[in-house]
Amino acid sequence: MSLSPEQRRQYRAIAHNLKPVIIIGDKGLTEGLQQELDRALNDHELIKVKVAHPDRDARRDAIDALCQQAGAQLVQTIGKIAVILRRAKKPNPKLSNLLRNRS
Repeated sequence: MSLSPEQRRQYRAIAHNLKPVIIIGDKGLTEGLQQELDRALNDHELIKVKVAHPDRDARRDAIDALCQQAGAQLVQTIGKIAVILRRAKKPNPKLSNLLRNRS
């Protein structure tokens, strides 16, 4: 499912004030990182991820692999920060960034 330009704009606006929840370091995509990413996406649905790697192509590959493994969609990438989205089956209104910031 592809996001429309209006949806992307809305999700970018919601993510603007968020802090990165996941930081990918030198070890890359470890099992623990995958579990934490899965938990964060289930809880918050829309999160920021920081990829701490100096090479642009390596960052892009890491973000693509992350989205592929988590079943998430890339909303936006700016520098080392990526905004990704995965809808929860039963979103928690207290934790979901999408439900808390609905206008």
